[in-house]
Amino acid sequence: MKFPISHSLQQIASIIQSEFVGDADFQVLGMNEIHVVEPGDIVFVDHPKYYDKALNSKATTILINKKVDCPEGKALLISDDPFRDFNKLTAFFKPFEKSSKNISPSAKIGKDTVIQPNAFVGNNVVIGANCTIHSNVSIYDNCVIGNNVTIHAGTVLGSDAFYYKNRPEGFDKLLSGGRVVIEDNVDIGALCTLDRGVTGDTTVKKGTKIDNQVHVGHDTIIGEKCLIASQTGIAGCVIIENEVTLWGQVGVISAITIGKKAVVLAQSGISKSLEGNATYFGSPAEEAREKMKQMAWIKQIPQIIKK
Repeated sequence: MKFPISHSLQQIASIIQSEFVGDADFQVLGMNEIHVVEPGDIVFVDHPKYYDKALNSKATTILINKKVDCPEGKALLISDDPFRDFNKLTAFFKPFEKSSKNISPSAKIGKDTVIQPNAFVGNNVVIGANCTIHSNVSIYDNCVIGNNVTIHAGTVLGSDAFYYKNRPEGFDKLLSGGRVVIEDNVDIGALCTLDRGVTGDTTVKKGTKIDNQVHVGHDTIIGEKCLIASQTGIAGCVIIENEVTLWGQVGVISAITIGKKAVVLAQSGISKSLEGNATYFGSPAEEAREKMKQMAWIKQIPQIIKK
């Protein structure tokens, strides 16, 4: 998430009331999670296990809960609770904006796009040309939709990331300031949910087709010309490369990659990254023919015991 204008390190520190290490005029351009940070971004870290990863990342400002040596060319924001203060920054730069109409006056809608009754289009949404948005679709603020996109009834784009910190008093929610981006020629079925990124974009690329009742988690990127069948659940921060097929009720764990032209058969559970150009089955998913051999061997166990 980039800020509308550059801010100094001192300005950012004043927003969250924190100490800082570095030049007061050090420029801060935005804020992001570790997997999508760029130079100029703030990243937060609140566990020693991840200090080195954050300090050595592309981020140039690190929001951290311990005074450590500051890497050259970077700056630190010292906080007793980086999670809380990251939320403060999200709330400051991307505050919730109430809508007053079903289709926000700030939304931009392209030529020949049809929006059926009872659909909701939030603030600063962009929808391209020749799209069909069916009834009871909800498109939250800042979503971007390309040309020739069809979205069926009851689908929600831009709901919050499922991201919480477990505190003694209960679960503390990480605020979402990202977007959902749908590229050209995408079809999305009925009753799907696509969560927006925490700070970045949840993206569906050109030509992909998504069936009914599919869930896509925050910051996930789905490549071009993918097919995703009904009741598939995809966790956050997944990368699905081009021309992947996920059949019905596939479950995908977070932060993995599924390679180009992989096919995953129905009711499989994906617990690690998969290479492309292969067919997978089972839970945990393995190469389909090998998995089916294993199942055949398992069927022989009662006979072996009897012998």
